[in-house]
Amino acid sequence: GYANEVGESFRAIVPVAAVWASYGVATAYVTADAVDKGRRAAAVHAQDPGKARRVGVAVADTFVWQGLASVAIPGFTINRLCAASLALLASFTRWPLPVRKWTTTALGLAAIPVIITPIDRTVDFLMDSSIRKLYGTEGEPPSA
Repeated sequence: GYANEVGESFRAIVPVAAVWASYGVATAYVTADAVDKGRRAAAVHAQDPGKARRVGVAVADTFVWQGLASVAIPGFTINRLCAASLALLASFTRWPLPVRKWTTTALGLAAIPVIITPIDRTVDFLMDSSIRKLYGTEGEPPSA
């Protein structure tokens, strides 16, 4: 689910197509998780007359949550962190460009575990305060 953050960390070193491919991998993960949650909801609510709604909510909630918490927000965060660090290293060091690029990549990779929990909690809050009120499911994020 964090493939795009790795791609963003390596943006200064790899072709842009590789970064976009990492977003493809992350999006495939998000989609597979949403489908899995839909299948699980269908199995749990097999005899429930509101089965279709419950399955739809499970799929939509998982897709939106994972899309925000695993792709969009962390990808943007790592992208901006790496861009800023590359610019700052250019301004404040005389390091050769390859060293600055690899340092930026290392900083991006090191930041991934640090940003996960705050982003997940923020997405929980945002969804509980908005979209989940529409379909009445507040609480824990979809489990991975």
